[in-house]
Amino acid sequence: MSTTGTTGTTDASVAANKAAGAVMTTVDVDRSDAEYRAWLNEAVRKVQADANRSADTHLLRFPLPEAWGIDLYLKDESTHPTGSLKHRLARSLFLYALCNGWIRPGRPVIEASSGSTAVSEAYFAKLIGVPFVAVMPRTTSPEKCRLIEFHGGTCHFVDDPMKMYEESADLAARTGGHYMDQFTYAERATDWRGNNNIAESMYQQLRLERYPEPAWIVATAGTGGTSATIARYVHYMQHDTRICVPDPENSCFFDGWTHGDPHASSDCGSRIEGIGRPRMEPSFVPGAIDRMMRVPDAASVAACRALERAIGRKAGGSTGTGLWSALKIISEMVAQGRTGSVVTLLCDPGDRYLDKYYSDEWLAAQGLDIAPYEKTIETLLETGDWREPTA
Repeated sequence: MSTTGTTGTTDASVAANKAAGAVMTTVDVDRSDAEYRAWLNEAVRKVQADANRSADTHLLRFPLPEAWGIDLYLKDESTHPTGSLKHRLARSLFLYALCNGWIRPGRPVIEASSGSTAVSEAYFAKLIGVPFVAVMPRTTSPEKCRLIEFHGGTCHFVDDPMKMYEESADLAARTGGHYMDQFTYAERATDWRGNNNIAESMYQQLRLERYPEPAWIVATAGTGGTSATIARYVHYMQHDTRICVPDPENSCFFDGWTHGDPHASSDCGSRIEGIGRPRMEPSFVPGAIDRMMRVPDAASVAACRALERAIGRKAGGSTGTGLWSALKIISEMVAQGRTGSVVTLLCDPGDRYLDKYYSDEWLAAQGLDIAPYEKTIETLLETGDWREPTA
């Protein structure tokens, strides 16, 4: 038996010598490799340089009646180089994996993803020169698939979203690659105490606003890493801000949080790409957040379209889910006579979903009627009253 990169005896022979009562010699395991370390240093430099080249993302205002004394902001993560909130996550995951020695030259990085994370990870894989494979549901939007391939990645489809995890791990084992596993590592790869994470950025940008400490931050959950980062930062900095996580249909997060059930699950995938999961993901941290809302998919789409009418920007369904919840919170503040600010996220651009959330044909095929939800938003913005949609 031999072990590459070791000197002296192997673990097996050490055990045998111990059993025989033999005199032991020093075992010195040296896995350093000058060529690998040079590659690693250059890979880390390239990923860090990407962050250094990027300006901060904008904080956009959503117009509300001045008399309310409430400001609503959207943190526009669609302006990242790969066009979504997941660019931050992918950068953190790559640095984490590189510094742990998990990514190796020439070996593929493999990820289970419903789209946007895979787009961003394909970008960073190409940046450091390793292959990338995205394991995704077959229903993932064609535009996201095109973007993954544009950045040099390969799409590997599964019919059952619950099979993504197992298939990703199997692919990594077969190829000698690394399964990135965003759903496990998202909450730990990002420095939640600062280092220009998304929460620190929000508070810096609000410094000169009339309500610099928001009453609420609304963050949707896919991995759960963003909501965990924001909530931890808020607690660490002792802010009085509350954290709300909206959850779409066909996701188990709301039920798991409500009932304290870490084994909650759903038997079908979310129609709102990027958020909602069929299982309680390891990166979702229920104890860190203050409130959850179950948001109908039709409400998410109605809010997407309301955003376009209000500020002229198309956004994805996850943005609509967050915006719907933010508007409901604002209606409660209006009813209570409270003033303050609310922040939510513009997660990715709507041009990735023109054939879905902006297609009346797709809505009809899905049996989604957004008219009652559009009416709720219109009534709120006109009168300040929140009237629950009726069929």
